Amino acid sequence: MKLPILLFFVCFSLSFAQDNAKAVPVSAINRKELFTAVLGKEKSVSNVKVVEVTMGKKQRAPLHLHPCVTMGVVTEGVITFQIEGQPEQFLKAGDTFFEPENVRIAKFNNESDSTAKFVVFYLLKKEGDFTLQVIEKE
Repeated sequence: MKLPILLFFVCFSLSFAQDNAKAVPVSAINRKELFTAVLGKEKSVSNVKVVEVTMGKKQRAPLHLHPCVTMGVVTEGVITFQIEGQPEQFLKAGDTFFEPENVRIAKFNNESDSTAKFVVFYLLKKEGDFTLQVIEKE
């Protein structure tokens, strides 16, 4: 699943980190597509919340869902990621993930012997929308 908007957000975020560096020709800038996702029907997004998440050694996330489209990139560690009913994926630094809105996430576990970090982009319909719903065991 692919979404060009993620690349835009990453590039947009990185543009704020620049100092007064010398400008280089556009042809000298290397762009590597990391991820795109097809959202399906047209989505209304008015806000994007970007969050860095740190999980402790061997920490496991509870069964949960996001009421908004969620995507991100792992920056440290190894994560076991599984959308309910789909195969597990093992994500390492540089790997991306996509979580459709209102779909149960069975696993998002840090398999590392140290902390794991990832940056999450929440595509919100309006400012103040919540981003996480923990599901109690059934």
